[in-house]
Amino acid sequence: MLKVLRPLATVIEGFIDRIGGLTAWIALVMIGLVATNVLLRYTFSFGSVWAQELEWHLLAALILLGMSHALQRGENVRVDLFYARYSPLGKRVVDVISALLLITVSLAFIWLSLGYVEQSRSIMEASADPGGIPYRWLVKSLIPLGYGLLVLQQLAHLLRLLDTPLNNGESSHV
Repeated sequence: MLKVLRPLATVIEGFIDRIGGLTAWIALVMIGLVATNVLLRYTFSFGSVWAQELEWHLLAALILLGMSHALQRGENVRVDLFYARYSPLGKRVVDVISALLLITVSLAFIWLSLGYVEQSRSIMEASADPGGIPYRWLVKSLIPLGYGLLVLQQLAHLLRLLDTPLNNGESSHV
């Protein structure tokens, strides 16, 4: 049955890869924006509230959209002190439990953030600073979106874990 779902894992991982490519561009734009803001501020004593807030919004997008890609690529922080000594079955159990816990926590973040985003949207929340960015709910909507991507990535990871035989002695872990 899981072999039938293997193409679904491939589609999800491909989608997460494309999101990862988008976050690379966001990082590049953010670097350019920060460099421009610093240059303008210290060379011409010119600053923009809007541009400064945009830095923070891009950082939020970079983190929230990039965390699923980082997890997919194994670039997350983990402690392998004990894990390295586990048998293949022990590693598989840890991997499955970790994936299920991360899905649970991510779903909780999604659920809790939806009201937060809706409240911001309903009052058309904008920056409190003159010249700041309007539509603050757009950046807040990245919270459930980012954690939704994390859920998708972990579902694909679970499908791969449960579809891979234990005899190879290796397991990709969270």
